[in-house]
Amino acid sequence: MTWTTLPRSNSSSGLAWHQRGSGPAVVLIHGVGLRAESWGGILPGLATRHNVYALDLPGHGDSPLLDKANPTVTDYTDQIAASLQDIPGPVSIAGHSLGALISLDLAARYREKIHAVAALNSIYRRSPDSAQAVRARANSLTQAQSGRDADPQPTLTRWFGNPPSPANKAANDACYDWLVNGSLPGYAAAYNAFAYSDGPDDAALEKIACPALLLTAAGDPNSTPEMSKALARIIPKGSAHIIEDAAHMAPMTHAKMITNILAEFFAMAEGEV
Repeated sequence: MTWTTLPRSNSSSGLAWHQRGSGPAVVLIHGVGLRAESWGGILPGLATRHNVYALDLPGHGDSPLLDKANPTVTDYTDQIAASLQDIPGPVSIAGHSLGALISLDLAARYREKIHAVAALNSIYRRSPDSAQAVRARANSLTQAQSGRDADPQPTLTRWFGNPPSPANKAANDACYDWLVNGSLPGYAAAYNAFAYSDGPDDAALEKIACPALLLTAAGDPNSTPEMSKALARIIPKGSAHIIEDAAHMAPMTHAKMITNILAEFFAMAEGEV
C-alpha cells in the first residue's frame, strides 16, 4: 500500500480535511505527528457507505497551528467541534491515539454533535514509567524547536520495529516523511498536549451517551488492552475490542481489519443492522 497525498478542502474554522463518499458522516482524527493520509488504508472501505472526512489536526498537514500557547486536548477538541458545524449532524467519529482522546472529549462535551465514537489506541491512566517516558519525549521536541535535533527513529521503532517488516515498510517510510517534514511546532504542541493528558476524567466518560467502541492492539505497550477495557467499563454504552498481533499503528498496519470493525460498529450505531 502507498500513502499518497490526498486532496484537501478547508472547513469554515480553518482546518484542512479530505472528503470522499456519501451517506452518514464519519470524521477521522489522526494521532500526533501524522496527517489525514494515515487513514489511507481505511478511507476507501468506509467511503462505500459513508461521507468520510479525514482531517489534519491543527499544526499538521495543511491545517494551521492553534492560536494558543501550550494547547491542551480540550483546545484541539474545541477547534474540531467548530469545524463540525460544516457537516450536517450528528456525526460518527473515530480517533487514533491523541485523536482518540479528542474523540472521547468530543463525545463527552459535545454530545449533541456525536452519534457514535470509536477510540483507537487510547491511553487511560498511564503507569508512572510510561508517563515519564512520554513527557521526556515531549520535552525533547520542545528543545528541538530551539535548534536541537528531533530524531524520529525511536518513535518509528516503537511503531514498526527496526527494521520494519516488508509489509510495513511503506507505512514506516510515510510516517518518517511526515515526522521529519511536518511542522515541528505543530508536532511539539500536540505531543505536549498528549503527554500531559492522562485520559478523560471518569465523570466526563460517564456523560458519553452514544455508543462507544474502545479498540486497541494486544501488542501496544502504551495504549494497552487494559486501558481500553477500563474505558469500556466506565462509558455507559462502551465496548472493547482487542486486535491480536498488532501494535500502536494498527490503523495503518491492519487497515482492512479495522475498516471492517469500524464499518460494522457505525452501521450498528446507525440502526442499520
